[in-house]
Amino acid sequence: MPTWAIVLVAVLGFLLLVVVHDLTQRRHAILRNFPIVGHFRYLLEKVGPELRQYIVTSNNEERPFSRDQRRWVYASSKRENAYFGFGTDEDLELSPSYLILKHAAFPHPEPPAGSAAGDPGYALPCAKVLGGWRGRPGAFRPTSIVNVSAMSYGALSARAVEAINRGCGLASALHNTGEGGIAPAHAHGGELVWQLGTGYFGARDERGRFSEERFVESLGRARVRAIEVKLSQGAKPGLGGVLPAAKVTPEIAAIRGIPVGQTCHSPAAHPEFDDVEGLIDFVERLSDLSGGLPVGIKSAVGELAFWEQLANAMLGSGRGPDFVTIDGGEGGTGAGPLVFTDHVALPFKVGFSRVYRAFAERGLAEQVVFVGSGKLGFPEQAALAFVLGCDLVNVAREAMLAIGCIQAQRCHTGHCPTGVATQSRWLMHGLDPTLKSARLANYLVALRRDLLHVANACGAAHPALLGPEHVEILDGHFGSVPVDRVFDYEPGWGKPTLVEQETIAAIMRGEISA
Repeated sequence: MPTWAIVLVAVLGFLLLVVVHDLTQRRHAILRNFPIVGHFRYLLEKVGPELRQYIVTSNNEERPFSRDQRRWVYASSKRENAYFGFGTDEDLELSPSYLILKHAAFPHPEPPAGSAAGDPGYALPCAKVLGGWRGRPGAFRPTSIVNVSAMSYGALSARAVEAINRGCGLASALHNTGEGGIAPAHAHGGELVWQLGTGYFGARDERGRFSEERFVESLGRARVRAIEVKLSQGAKPGLGGVLPAAKVTPEIAAIRGIPVGQTCHSPAAHPEFDDVEGLIDFVERLSDLSGGLPVGIKSAVGELAFWEQLANAMLGSGRGPDFVTIDGGEGGTGAGPLVFTDHVALPFKVGFSRVYRAFAERGLAEQVVFVGSGKLGFPEQAALAFVLGCDLVNVAREAMLAIGCIQAQRCHTGHCPTGVATQSRWLMHGLDPTLKSARLANYLVALRRDLLHVANACGAAHPALLGPEHVEILDGHFGSVPVDRVFDYEPGWGKPTLVEQETIAAIMRGEISA
């Protein structure tokens, strides 16, 4: 046999072995879905910093998440080295709106290694009891101050939802179902926050109206700890949703309570109420039907009048949502019109501070658990959320990155190459839920750990004890402004009450558990 033929056979044999390896391994969805070719992606990623330094982009230019941010999530999720060398590549003095965390001369001691709080996997409980102010029978203290935000089954694949739910179970975090209903993929160990949007999926009758019977039936099949009424989403505020007929499979139809193979429209507004009093009535109705579970609302922020009316209606009444989740206009979505994703709804920092102020001015801030959402999956952004008054933060796209998303931005096409945001069996088969669940748990633990380290560096025992005095914002002109002046906060706003501070101290000493 000629030499060239021997070489050709050897090359073909080697490529065949690579194909077999790629198809049978479970660590990398890209390789399972794209044998051989997928290796080029990892090669380019490996030499990416060198290439971008000369001909592409810097580590901080890509959007919505920069290379540095994605690298931190990937490294944290794989328990690899998440440190960065050679100093910051930010131009600090000339970077407008850049956050500076003010460390203390005498940092708070880190929890001892043998204590619960010193455990690297420590869940870091919430300072407040969800539903505790109103005495809900189902009130509880969230085990983790970092939880997974609303992402629906249907928008995400079954394997992605399973991976997230398993990961939340491993990390003792809550998993928000999104408005797509409760799916079998949600039953893998993670406790749920069931989100009800305008379509009432999983709790609707044939006309699309809310059904008490279906609501109670769905609750009986899942580990639901709280219920969230979605008014609007940061990336699609004030806009209804559409699920194309091609995506309405028999399974999705059964979960959502809609006809198979027919396009499903979610209205922009809730059919069950159209004013603040109606919303409060609906919240109390859901809590009663659920046996006293905490019930909250989620919304992006546009006009402020609604929030002032809500706070006024709650004042002295003992009725209203147990928690308020504020989403920012920078939040993500599988698909949405460009004008809505870019120009409708206030950014999280602006929107949340205005809503918090409406409650704080009326003395209601301690009665509500505040949840932040909208690119808060990084320690400095999460820390600022706590400074502004958040009690919990939710992460969505960062959780997707942890289970394998590569920011291909093809969510709206149904052709997500990593099997995360697709219903294609071919594409989702590369995503191993067991492996990816561990990566999500690692990421959540790493975020909580770095949050605790930041709080300790600033002299606080817990992230909830961070206040406006701990952060300044650079103005881009060699100056900086304290956070309370930027967002017009009164002294004490954003800080826990004395009772909550004592509770946090007891939590960190291990005397109180979730």
